[in-house]
Amino acid sequence: MNIYIVIPAHNEEAHLSKTLQSLAEQTFLPKKVVVVNDASTDGTQKIIDQFSEEHPFIKGIFFDSEKLHAPGSKVINAFYKGFETVNTDFDIICKFDADLIFPENYLQKLTEHFQKNPTFGMVGGFCTVEKNGHWVLENLTDKDHIRGALKAYRKKCFEQIGGLKKSMGWDTVDELVAQYHGWKVKTDPSLHVKHLKPTGKVYTKASKHKQGEAFYKMRYGFWLTLMASAKLASKKRSFSFFVDTMKGFSKAKRANQEFIVSEKEGTFIRKLRWKNIRRKLGIG
Repeated sequence: MNIYIVIPAHNEEAHLSKTLQSLAEQTFLPKKVVVVNDASTDGTQKIIDQFSEEHPFIKGIFFDSEKLHAPGSKVINAFYKGFETVNTDFDIICKFDADLIFPENYLQKLTEHFQKNPTFGMVGGFCTVEKNGHWVLENLTDKDHIRGALKAYRKKCFEQIGGLKKSMGWDTVDELVAQYHGWKVKTDPSLHVKHLKPTGKVYTKASKHKQGEAFYKMRYGFWLTLMASAKLASKKRSFSFFVDTMKGFSKAKRANQEFIVSEKEGTFIRKLRWKNIRRKLGIG
């Protein structure tokens, strides 16, 4: 299977070389890796040039996205700039972050999962972070969810879900819409990826409002948003995160912001979410 990887990178001098080195050492090499230098002001471009000279399947392009940090849309705009440069001869398309270290069998295992089960539309491992000298799971999401840092899509699934949404929440709605189209999301607990820059380090209060807006745009509704916000706030151990998220939801509702899923997809998403909640509570 042909694997194409797009890596958005903004000022990733401290981490990018480790990410690219881990991809260059894979037991199953990708067909192409495109690193999108999103207006970096550090040594990111120098690292890209170095690796593209040593490895023919790695290339870099420059892109200047919005200067304002817009969670979700900024990174997806950069992703699509890289995606535009690849042809359609791929079986798997990946959106990876520039601050990861992959185990050497990561791509091989992805390929095996996709080959063994044609219903798998998305496959991924788990992010780990360093704490007190040990690498532990970055416990921010459920075990059946693939983090936005390491998304891998089967081509047909990627096309059916309409690609990636240019909005915060893109890395949740992709899995929900994939399931709407009959695809399964596979997580492999044996694949641990080192996340060098833990999630949330650069997020501002405005970005927390964006989380609430994302719930609104996914047609969660008030009560589902309330529960999802409380769960995230609990994992982050931040009551202010809960308040900011609910404010973001209310703000989006008042502004009548555009949804990123259709009515039918929204109905499916709400039913799926409530079903999962009842299952976890042991109800029905």
